[in-house]
Amino acid sequence: MPIRVALHHKTTYTYDRLVQLSPQVIRLRPAPWSRTPVTAYSLKIEPKGHFLNWQQDPHSNYLARVVFPERVHDFTVEVDLVAELTVVNPFDFFLEPYAEKFPFRYEAGLQHELTPFLAVEPAGPELAALLKTIRPDAADHHRFSGRHQSEAAAGDQVCDPDGARSSVERRHVEAGKRLVSRFRVAVGELLRHLGLAARFVSGFLIQLKPDIKSLDGPVGADSDFTDLHAWTEVYLPGAGWVGMDPTSGLFAGEGHIPLAATPEPSSAAPVSGNVDPCEVTFAHEMAVWRVLEDPRVTLPYTDRQWERILALGSKVDREICSGDIRLTMGGEPTFVSIDNMEGEEWNTAALGPRSGCCGAFARSFGGAFRQWRVAPLRARQMVSR
Repeated sequence: MPIRVALHHKTTYTYDRLVQLSPQVIRLRPAPWSRTPVTAYSLKIEPKGHFLNWQQDPHSNYLARVVFPERVHDFTVEVDLVAELTVVNPFDFFLEPYAEKFPFRYEAGLQHELTPFLAVEPAGPELAALLKTIRPDAADHHRFSGRHQSEAAAGDQVCDPDGARSSVERRHVEAGKRLVSRFRVAVGELLRHLGLAARFVSGFLIQLKPDIKSLDGPVGADSDFTDLHAWTEVYLPGAGWVGMDPTSGLFAGEGHIPLAATPEPSSAAPVSGNVDPCEVTFAHEMAVWRVLEDPRVTLPYTDRQWERILALGSKVDREICSGDIRLTMGGEPTFVSIDNMEGEEWNTAALGPRSGCCGAFARSFGGAFRQWRVAPLRARQMVSR
């Protein structure tokens, strides 16, 4: 079941004098192709008295173009949205046969359409050295892409937003600092030098604290967290755009909500525009909280909910006894514990100290059941309830 969360974002620029703002372009609305459903969205701009027009750029990103007819002392952008975090399987695709192994060449028509995402700059010394270590030997894309996005991230960890930002955005330095870093851009450059189309994506990242700690993998976030983020997408025939997050070395999932995807990082900045010469104070805040979450295996029912379930189980148990219905559990368990494989509850017993939901289910219906020996009509009546 999805977890419904609310996200709040607020950016404020305070100027030391009255200034004239050029039209400001805001890219803080989830993209139309976001795999994470966004059920509510609002954008609030201060000060009032402005004009706002929604547009789409050549890559179908939503743009809010804001015009201020009067001089202003400050400029505030506030976003609120509600998203449903339904688990996304990043490997849910089938590649075109000609693209199942790397290297490959895009078909002529597709190659033409992807031209902006294949353009490359001359490789610097570090990128050139990394490219020499890569040997495309008909590897499958899952191993190839995952391995080399991690290598690119490890080889270039220095943040450098100024190098990826145009002069139009120089007045919003802080927004760029949160958006662009060299190692994210390096992954796209690496892919393009290898002949793969790549694009830069800015977006919101939501990470929720896991219900239980992992026993054999990354622990995850210590608390629910959100921030502006950036990652890379590569175009694979048959799969379309596949997101890769070099910060974590993982493919993009339900927590990655794209805002803008473009050939160059400079055209995906959250806010861009000019302002009169002045001193500016920048403030930025983000928060995420859970609005609705259904009980699940890793976060089961509350004690009150369990009391109601057990009460219903006791009622059913009494009806089973009065009808002389006898049940037994047979066959092998379909689930075993990763850290208690030898426990009786996962081998021969129906109940145990760590039997989890299976034990609770059994307890709610009277424990270990006996053989079913009852008239078929009465049995059908009980089952239909």
